[in-house]
Amino acid sequence: MKTDQKQQATNILGLPVKETELISAELNILLSNFQVYYQNLRGIHWNIRGKRFFDLHVKFEELYNDAQLKIDMIAERVLTLGGRPLHTFEDYIKNNRLQVGKDISKDTEAVHLIMTSIADLLQIERVILDESAKINDEGTNSMMSDFIKEQEKTMWMMKAWSEEEI
Repeated sequence: MKTDQKQQATNILGLPVKETELISAELNILLSNFQVYYQNLRGIHWNIRGKRFFDLHVKFEELYNDAQLKIDMIAERVLTLGGRPLHTFEDYIKNNRLQVGKDISKDTEAVHLIMTSIADLLQIERVILDESAKINDEGTNSMMSDFIKEQEKTMWMMKAWSEEEI
């Protein structure tokens, strides 16, 4: 290396500090949006009505349990990268990009909310995936890849359910 080139500062993980701070900030945006997604799922789980109640009630519980695990994983990744995870409702709302679902009890409305929420989460995750790939942040990259793969499958299933003929 030439002596006139500056060596970029790295953190304890060997990742560039500046870029890692940006990824941590993006993860906090994802964390905020996942908190809203989680709360939406709780609301539709509680309020769902109709002939598909039994199936959807269980499915929504499965989804909110999964979201709760992902929330913890995101917060712990922020900590691993040296950041501080957001943890107030004020921060979540300020960073939210998702539609907030209120008093949704109709099955098709609930599934539509889930699909649009996942589409928005996927956009955020793909930005993080791109940024983490640029600095070889395999921990974040792997987590985003796993999230994306799972959510794409959920989208496919929700789309298939939505197209069902009654």
